[in-house]
Amino acid sequence: MIHSAAVFAGCFLDFLFGDPRWLPHPVCGMGRMISGYERMLRNLFPEGEKGEKKAGFCLVCLVLLSTGLIAGAVLWTAYSLSFWIGVVAETVLCYQMMAWRSLGKESMKVYRHLKDGNVEEARQAVSMIVGRDTKKLTEEGIAKAAVETVAENTSDGVIAPLFYMILFGGLGGCLYKAVNTMDSMVGYKNEKYLWLGRYAARLDDLVNLIPARLSALLMLGGSFLCRIAVPKEEKEFYSPGNGWRIFRRDRYNHKSPNSAQTESVCAGVLGLQLAGDAWYFGSLVKKPFIGDPVRKTGFEDIKRANCLMNGCYVLALCLAFLAGRIV
Repeated sequence: MIHSAAVFAGCFLDFLFGDPRWLPHPVCGMGRMISGYERMLRNLFPEGEKGEKKAGFCLVCLVLLSTGLIAGAVLWTAYSLSFWIGVVAETVLCYQMMAWRSLGKESMKVYRHLKDGNVEEARQAVSMIVGRDTKKLTEEGIAKAAVETVAENTSDGVIAPLFYMILFGGLGGCLYKAVNTMDSMVGYKNEKYLWLGRYAARLDDLVNLIPARLSALLMLGGSFLCRIAVPKEEKEFYSPGNGWRIFRRDRYNHKSPNSAQTESVCAGVLGLQLAGDAWYFGSLVKKPFIGDPVRKTGFEDIKRANCLMNGCYVLALCLAFLAGRIV
């Protein structure tokens, strides 16, 4: 119950403040740690498949061990000093693991720039929240990229951290974020990371197996909330039935077994076609489409994707509260 209280308090702080740039963030520290370990291990192990696989395995072990020791030591020390100091420390830690407010804020920057006709500013804003190359994106491509990242990160940045924090407290959230950050930094199938990032990518697939599917189902439920909450003229853009159909058909239209789970729901509910070929680090990556091209993706769909994320999050918090009460 103490951990649950810290989790909900952390979610409330995320609702109030989001991710202010002046506040040091543990994920930034994780990123620097991963980069440092990567440089060290590349020097220790030879190039080639075998050497880089060994380096990748060691990278996963070192990052998880370091993250667990640091976060565990902080929480143990805080609770040793005082019960309330411990609760405050765990609350702050849980707050910093959540990305709901910042994801909505950054994606809505793209929406406002596109709405005002500032395409170059929108392209710059979307480059801050996606991993693909954005220089060649059209207005529709910018809107689609923003919608896709909101849909995918509803799981990675919101529901999955909440899931692991409810189960294992602030420490569980930190370990999940370490895995997710490793995957985002080294989990690419390109020449540089094909072998070194293999274990990080596989571990990320594993830890997201349940949260991604849970997120998809919660997003379907959230689409009903959106139909209730939005104005009458907007209701036609939310189709839970089509969301279920596309989810069943396209939820594996991605190299990752998890990424298309929420994307397929979002594409189906909003009547969009997402994914497809994209440029990464100067190379064109062939990817299957998700959803049907019922209509073109526009800047208003960024707002609608955020509505789906919000509905999903509300249901997740209700479910987490009920789970805490049962336990």
